[in-house]
Amino acid sequence: MIRELGVTAFAAAMLAAPAPAQSRTLQQGAHRMEITLERLEKGSWHVIDPGLVLAQGDRVRFRFHTNFDGFLYVTNFSSSGKYGQLFPREETGQNNQIASGQAYQVPETATVFRIAGPPGYETVYWLVSPTRLSAPPATPTVKPLTLSPRCDDSILKARGDCVDSSAGPKLIPREVELPQDLAQAAGDSRRELLFMRQENKAVISSPEPLTGPVVYEFRLAHR
Repeated sequence: MIRELGVTAFAAAMLAAPAPAQSRTLQQGAHRMEITLERLEKGSWHVIDPGLVLAQGDRVRFRFHTNFDGFLYVTNFSSSGKYGQLFPREETGQNNQIASGQAYQVPETATVFRIAGPPGYETVYWLVSPTRLSAPPATPTVKPLTLSPRCDDSILKARGDCVDSSAGPKLIPREVELPQDLAQAAGDSRRELLFMRQENKAVISSPEPLTGPVVYEFRLAHR
């Protein structure tokens, strides 16, 4: 049985594998994170373009893995202006430790994310840290995006899919204000990250090993 959660009440769960508290890879080479977005279609999950403009009622989930050990924290700022921590939390699992080479599903349970709320963007913040962080209450101090998703006619897609080039994973510029809890956790450690696409997979990498938390966003566009 699939249990649905509207994006305006976004929640997530994650399959966490045991891993050492400190990764041996932290001092070895570039760090890499990969995210794919999946949509439930006729009872089966299919990988979709991260910039695909979703429709009301669409059900989606993420897949995530890294080449280093650490800890994952996920929050969401919805198009309706609601902000909250997705993971870790009691409903989605408390073990947010991630291990190099392991694949994680967000959410891990039968729960799925159902697109709901005013047309616009869900700003899903991904905070990845080589060490465990205390998780302060999620407190927004910024305003949600008020832009409307637009199809990029230069991107040719089968079946007439609408793809918005401003959706998907994005670097958060240093001058852009973060929600208070993320700003507190990240401090001055905002890093220059590289964003690449491998078919429908989003790849985020840091040329240097991460020695502190890093934050980036994944925009979900929807009508």
